[in-house]
Amino acid sequence: MNLENASIEIQVAIDLIYILEINQIEPTTALKALDIVKKDYENKEAILLLANATKKR
Repeated sequence: MNLENASIEIQVAIDLIYILEINQIEPTTALKALDIVKKDYENKEAILLLANATKKR
């Protein structure tokens, strides 16, 4: 599979893995950091959904 043809989610995941690997981040540290990032983006998504719902009124 050509990376250029992969979905944006796959491309971003590969970029994140590369950053973690190149910086030799321990798996436990990476997983904890990814949990923080996930929560942050879930909050951002919730804010966007709320903002969009408010605009539709």
